[in-house]
Amino acid sequence: MKKLMIYGAAGYTGSMTSELDHAAGLALVLAGRNAEPLSALAAQTQAEYRVFGLDNDAAIDKALSDVSVILNCAGPYMHTAGPLMHAAIRNGVHYLDIAAELDSYQLAEKLDEQAKAAGVMLLPGSGGSVAMLGCLAAHAIERVSEPRKISIALHVSGSMSRGSAVSASENLTTQLLIRSGGQLVTRTATVAGVFDFGAGPVSCCPVTLPDLITIGIATGVPDIETFVHVSGNAFPKGDLSALPAGPTIEERNANRYQAAVQVTGSNGMKVCSVLDTVNGYTFTPMAAAEAARRVLAGEYRPGFQTPAGLFGKGFAQTIADTRISDCN
Repeated sequence: MKKLMIYGAAGYTGSMTSELDHAAGLALVLAGRNAEPLSALAAQTQAEYRVFGLDNDAAIDKALSDVSVILNCAGPYMHTAGPLMHAAIRNGVHYLDIAAELDSYQLAEKLDEQAKAAGVMLLPGSGGSVAMLGCLAAHAIERVSEPRKISIALHVSGSMSRGSAVSASENLTTQLLIRSGGQLVTRTATVAGVFDFGAGPVSCCPVTLPDLITIGIATGVPDIETFVHVSGNAFPKGDLSALPAGPTIEERNANRYQAAVQVTGSNGMKVCSVLDTVNGYTFTPMAAAEAARRVLAGEYRPGFQTPAGLFGKGFAQTIADTRISDCN
C-alpha cells in the first residue's frame, strides 16, 4: 500500500492534517523529531511513527524507503524544506508542504529540472493561502482578455499559531518584491493598495508573498503585486515561545479569511473577484490533507507545481465553506 508521511505531524497544523488523513483511510506514517508527542498521536490515529532529524541524509533516506508522498508540516521551512526536497528527489518521493515562505518556492524553482528527471513532484503550498490566492487569481483572469497585471491581497484575521509566529519572525525582510515582466524585482514604491473584501474598501500593506512565484507560474501573467490586510492580533509580539499552540476552535470559527484580486487586461479593462473562506488554520489542514490524498491516488505531475495549476482553479472551493464571487 502507498504510504503518506507527514513530517511535523505532532505540531498544531500537522496534527489536524494527520487526523483528517486518518479519517480518509490513508496509510499514514507520522514523523518528526520528538518521540513523545508522535507516539501519542500515533496511538490516536492508529498509525506508525518514525523519529528523525534533518541533519542526517542517511537517516532521512531510511525513513523514506517505503513512502510514496511526504507532506512537510514542520516550519520554519527555511530549515526543513531544503533537506526534505532533496531527500524526496533522491528517493523518488513526491514532496508537499504548507509553507508561506518565499525561500521554499525559490528552491522548488531551482530544483524543477532535477525533480522532473527523477519523476518527482514538488508542491509547496499545497494548503493555505497559496491555494486560496492561486485559485482566486485563476478564476479572475478568465474574465479578462489578455490579462497583464494581477494585484491580489489576503485578509488575515484572528490570532496566529506559535509555529507560524516563529516562522514569520525568522523570515522578516525589508525587501519588498513584485513580479514585473515575469521577473521578481525590488518594489520601488511602497504605496498601500485598496481592496474590498466584502465589507467596504480597506487599506492593505504591500508585502512579499510566495504567490508572486506561484501565480506567475500558473497564469503566465507578467506583472503581479501582493498585499495583506491584518485584523485582530495576527502578528503577536514578545516571547513567541509562550504563545498557545494555535487558535481555539471558537477563535477560528469567529475569524474567517478573505482574499481579493484585481486583474487588468492589455486594453486597460479591470475586473475584481473576492474569495471568502473559513479561518486559515481550518482551511490549511483540510486543503493539505485533500492534496495529499489526491497525489497519493496518482494525481501529480513531475517538477515544481502549484495547487491551482495541478488541481484546477476550483480546488479552493472544494475545501470547507469557500466561495468566490465577482465584484464587476
